[in-house]
Amino acid sequence: MKQKMTLAQRVNILRAGVMGANDGILSVAGIVVGVAGATTNSFSILISGLAGMLAGTISMAMGEYVSVNTQKDSQKMAIQHQKQALADDYDAEAKMVTDKYVELGISEPLAQQATKEMMADNALGTTVRERYGFNPSEFISPYAAGIASMIAFPTGSILPLVSITCFPPKIKVIATVIAVAIALSITGYVAAVLGNANRKHGVMRNVVSGLLTMVVTYFIGRLFA
Repeated sequence: MKQKMTLAQRVNILRAGVMGANDGILSVAGIVVGVAGATTNSFSILISGLAGMLAGTISMAMGEYVSVNTQKDSQKMAIQHQKQALADDYDAEAKMVTDKYVELGISEPLAQQATKEMMADNALGTTVRERYGFNPSEFISPYAAGIASMIAFPTGSILPLVSITCFPPKIKVIATVIAVAIALSITGYVAAVLGNANRKHGVMRNVVSGLLTMVVTYFIGRLFA
């Protein structure tokens, strides 16, 4: 029977999806606004945006896959090291766990009792978690992360493409900027929630970086108009 994903695994896949959508919005918005600064030809703008969407989708999916695989390999190596450490000196590893709990303010007798019970239940999982900071039963699937990014990037890209293509020529750039700013505020907020970061700072950082990207690419495009 296939094991269900833990909450941490689902959150990490969701994170990959949110960041993929965010990059799709930002990257393609930068491209189409930059091209719009150089030409008013809607077909040229659309083609450049579609090319950016395709390239970005492949890049994000492969990048996420490689990144998660690298993290997974490092975690596997840490588990192997910890297995050997337990085999070499079990008592030293148990003391390390106890010391960690004492540093958190738990009384030493209680810390020792907790360590004893947890080590008896799962010595490897306990020591890996306390020494390396991750749960060995919660590996993230590189395939799931890559697929999440592969779906999310073009999904995010649709907004700036539709905005720059469908709005009247006189307002399509400013309308795209406004639409992208709203979308980036949403993805910035969600990313901050997933990362347990400051929501306001997350939104502001995301929107400001997006606006700067579009302003810079637009004026570069104007140089070639």
